[in-house]
Amino acid sequence: MLVPNDPKSAERVSRLDVGGAIKDAAVATVVAFGLFSLMLGLLTQPGPSGQLTISERPKLLIVSLIVVFVGRFLVAIFTRSLRVPLISRLISPKLSTSFRQLERFAAPALLGFALVVPVLFYSNRYLLDLAILVLTYTMLAWGLNIVVGLAGLLDLGYVAFYAVGAYSYALLAKNFGLSFWVCLPLAGILASFWGIMLGFPVLRLRGDYLAIVTLAFGEIIRIVITNWQDFTGGPNGISGIPRPSFFGIPFTSDPEGFAALFHLEFTPTHRVVFLYYLILALALITCAVTIRLRQLPIGRAWEALREDEIACRSLGVNTTNTKLTAFATGAMFAGFAGSFFATRQGFISPESFVFMESALVLAIVVLGGMGSQLGVAVAALVMLGGFELFRNFEQFRMLIFGAAMVGIMVWRPRGLVATRTPSVYLEKKKDIPAAIVEEARQ
Repeated sequence: MLVPNDPKSAERVSRLDVGGAIKDAAVATVVAFGLFSLMLGLLTQPGPSGQLTISERPKLLIVSLIVVFVGRFLVAIFTRSLRVPLISRLISPKLSTSFRQLERFAAPALLGFALVVPVLFYSNRYLLDLAILVLTYTMLAWGLNIVVGLAGLLDLGYVAFYAVGAYSYALLAKNFGLSFWVCLPLAGILASFWGIMLGFPVLRLRGDYLAIVTLAFGEIIRIVITNWQDFTGGPNGISGIPRPSFFGIPFTSDPEGFAALFHLEFTPTHRVVFLYYLILALALITCAVTIRLRQLPIGRAWEALREDEIACRSLGVNTTNTKLTAFATGAMFAGFAGSFFATRQGFISPESFVFMESALVLAIVVLGGMGSQLGVAVAALVMLGGFELFRNFEQFRMLIFGAAMVGIMVWRPRGLVATRTPSVYLEKKKDIPAAIVEEARQ
């Protein structure tokens, strides 16, 4: 055991176990060779006559093994020999305190940046579309954060509510000619209804069993959409979905269009900017409602259910209604996001609502910090933005993404922003009399 201010302890800490670090690095390299020999060492390509040909890439395999050896050696030196976490040695206590102080300014800074994104990147359509995508997934993750982060219910079929919202808007707008502003609340209500329908069968389930049922529910919705061709279009999807308007004013080049009404030069970017501020408003409403719900009795019931369901029942909390409200509220926001996705794309199909979408949204919630609104927003920005940064590295994109996730789970197991303000806390410290403490000991 290491004792502070002990010269012998300090000597043991400062002595490097190079041999043990080399042994760990060698074992990791052997394991990496078994994993990478087929994935990186060999490459299959179509040949001249159509058959697959195998080409060897020994240089890439050797470089990868060297990186694994050096990386594992450095980790072993810092964690095994010095017995001090790597991050704590690289980041001083003063710097950690500065980071915690900056967290209170991070949310206003991100909000301010989000408001001026169309102004800064007005001529860059690619960045505007990427910003809309990030906000869409942020809204989805904030909705799932109610179910997973606050209520503690593992939902692997969240994409089903996303699909219900998208198809609800597409079918209502095309078949009945309803506008986006009318279909938006209807899509949220229908998705919330299906959230309640999912909640009833899983009231007695917890943990892995709950995850399996929600996963099956998401697949059932996708299969129904694919096979019900007369109603949903089947694999062909639904095209020609009406675009949203600025309170009845279309974004067209007609004399009654948005540009002509405000005496502006017509450009398709007007509609993109409008869509950006629309999803930003929807995301902020989702965040505000979630924060408000956490302060209400239902929010405290969600947190109690997450911590201990048995204790929650013993305190008289109706766990049935608590679970149903969590599923319904999270599904409602997914329905809103789905309706926006449909009107933005103008075309939807079952391929847009596969299980990987649920996995991506859940990864954003977990990596950002379950229950943390700011962490979810940062995780969505980092994950989706990181995907785009490494788009040119097509072969190594998922490898880098997996390594980053492993690193975050090792050094930040509770997420990027692990701290969050409790919904109920004492404003002043309460002193416990010594007589009560002595009585408890007896």
